[in-house]
Amino acid sequence: MKHVDEYRDPAAARRLVEKIRALRGRPVRIMEICGTHTMAVFRHGIRSLLPDRISLISGPGCPVCVTSQQDIDRCVEVAGIPGIITATFGDLMRVPGTRSTLSGEKARGADVRVVYGPLEAVEHARSHPSRKVVFLGVGFETTAPTVAAALLTARREGLDNFMVLSMHKLLPPAMDALLSQGELGIDGFLCPGHVSTIIGEAPYRSISRQYGVPCVIAGFEPVDLLHAVYRLLLRIDGETGGVENCYSRGVAPHGNPGALEMMRSVFRPEDACWRGLGTITSGGLGFCEPFRDRNALEVLKIQVEEAVEPKGCACGEVIRGMKTPPECPLFRKSCTPVNPVGPCMVSGEGTCAAYFRYHGDGTEETVG
Repeated sequence: MKHVDEYRDPAAARRLVEKIRALRGRPVRIMEICGTHTMAVFRHGIRSLLPDRISLISGPGCPVCVTSQQDIDRCVEVAGIPGIITATFGDLMRVPGTRSTLSGEKARGADVRVVYGPLEAVEHARSHPSRKVVFLGVGFETTAPTVAAALLTARREGLDNFMVLSMHKLLPPAMDALLSQGELGIDGFLCPGHVSTIIGEAPYRSISRQYGVPCVIAGFEPVDLLHAVYRLLLRIDGETGGVENCYSRGVAPHGNPGALEMMRSVFRPEDACWRGLGTITSGGLGFCEPFRDRNALEVLKIQVEEAVEPKGCACGEVIRGMKTPPECPLFRKSCTPVNPVGPCMVSGEGTCAAYFRYHGDGTEETVG
């Protein structure tokens, strides 16, 4: 398959590994901030191919994982309102809230429906004009434009029964928060391909300038990742900083202006609470004034008590890169994919799920 097979070529991967190992420099800490990158790193055994001086750290790249406990409680509260149709992505169904999960509410009779996109939720509103439909909006800049498109469609069609509980997050402010806290000593970022298709290169440039930390936008195949690591090491070892786009087949320098315009017509940046990182200035998306009537939080007057993280769960520290999943006392004991305690074990992009799947016996698949 063109633009895929060549990025899975074992010979090309081996050549890149040799080039990486030939570089000599100080120990470095590289953070990937994309859940799909985290899974790809484990699936292809990328860590096992790198020299000891390189530490790959998984960061806050899973949108379900960084959704705060209080927001999960709000989702459960919405589902419990009689007559409401709650539409959600599947990853949210089993994330534990303080008192229940969306799956638990569905088992008790709540009308919770898994959808593959927000326009499917609009179709539910179209098919049930007498009932309110609430879409649970979770995701980064990749997802927000599609939710904006759904809201614009509902408004154009006069579907006043369609609303969104917006829990969307903006990734560059989280990168800024991680660097400003200075806990990790991050030397470079592998930037997310999916988010970058929307926002382009510019947001990373301001972060790199401010902190002197280089950023490389990476694709998702093994050769993509190894090439991005190599280019990032050249920038770190040479102390050149800056931003490089190693995923130009998917990411344009200015991103997707049409998607950005659509997102900004519906949403505006606002402070948001991230699991593990706390409240981040302009770290989320609220509604622009013309769409306040679509804000499920306000329209349905959703109120929940202050949430407390599950006892013993280290998801917050895993999300910030302070701990690896095996350092959590619950990992593979009381917390498993069948009985998850925290969201990092639930989501298909969660770091704990990746460790559980690919590190159970200390082995990983490799690129050949």
